[in-house]
Amino acid sequence: MDITHPLPLLGGISPARFMKRHWQKEPLLVRGAVPGLKPLLSRAELFALAARDGVESRMVVRQGKKWELRQGPFARRALPPLAQPGWTLLVQGVDQHHAGLHALQQQFRFVPDARLDDLMVSYASDGGGVGPHFDSYDVFLLQAQGQRRWRIGRQDDLGLRPGMPLKILARFQPQQEFVLEPGDMLYLPPQYAHDGIAEGECQTYSIGFRAPRRGELARELLQRLADDAADIAGERLYADGNQAATDAPAAVPASLQRFARDAVAAALKDADALDRALGEYLTEPKADVWFQGADAPVRLRGVALDARTRMLHDGRHIFVNGESWRAGGRDAALMRKLAEQRTLHARDLAGASADAKELLLSWCEAGWAHALEMEDTK
Repeated sequence: MDITHPLPLLGGISPARFMKRHWQKEPLLVRGAVPGLKPLLSRAELFALAARDGVESRMVVRQGKKWELRQGPFARRALPPLAQPGWTLLVQGVDQHHAGLHALQQQFRFVPDARLDDLMVSYASDGGGVGPHFDSYDVFLLQAQGQRRWRIGRQDDLGLRPGMPLKILARFQPQQEFVLEPGDMLYLPPQYAHDGIAEGECQTYSIGFRAPRRGELARELLQRLADDAADIAGERLYADGNQAATDAPAAVPASLQRFARDAVAAALKDADALDRALGEYLTEPKADVWFQGADAPVRLRGVALDARTRMLHDGRHIFVNGESWRAGGRDAALMRKLAEQRTLHARDLAGASADAKELLLSWCEAGWAHALEMEDTK
């Protein structure tokens, strides 16, 4: 992707300009971001997806001032009648189950993959919505069917209404209002208050971006580093040959405290280990993600990553679905190309080492990637 080239998706501005001017700063309304857009997933297909185990879905029903939140999966008979107003079905991670929506999500890869979360489909009957709220992450709201009226505002008061099953703002103060038609899109930075109400039958695609909390990230990285701490910090035993006799035996010796601090510092000193732990954490699949391995022997003419596979790289490693490998030279360049393009063709694989090909075959056998059936020699 040429990040300096203007995109209709962003209202005729380039990804570089969007990231500088709007990302985490200001909303952006784009009329006709995807001209002629129609729902890529029919209502029946979406309902069938919401009925599946392993697919995260929720339903929000509003009746007057009463809100109700239900967790899926939902059999079709468990959904309200289509004519009943005020209900919303939310289905997460639809990009992992539908090739067209996965391709749509890929248009937003001017943002680092490490930040990309998933594409959620929100289906609503007339008057449906989830109430005025704010998200802790960036989101693009792309209208796919019908109309949705959005009211948005930047506000400091983020207090919530008590006793509610949803996080609904207690004192919502909208500053702008838009009605989105199919193909229109609204970008909102984190903590920008918004409320979307369906006007008739409605589908909205939400492309969301995750932002780990500092404490959460520290916990995850420390847990991963702990597994390798003995190798990193070494096996040297604590020694206290200069320990004097003590009349306070319950006091922790200062020398043991220093030894402990040095051990932890040694475990954290290895920047390579920390980078490896970060890449593994960022590519860890969600709990409800599973892969179907190949049913027959694989012939590696070309390879494409599965839609559910997360693959990243840094200067020394490649990361796939929570695992890491050291990579250098031609193989490293090949794996970085796969991470960026998510596909390798026969010409790409011609110079790959036997080890690289064996690794790719193992990913195909695990279902992380799929061999291309017809290779076009690109």
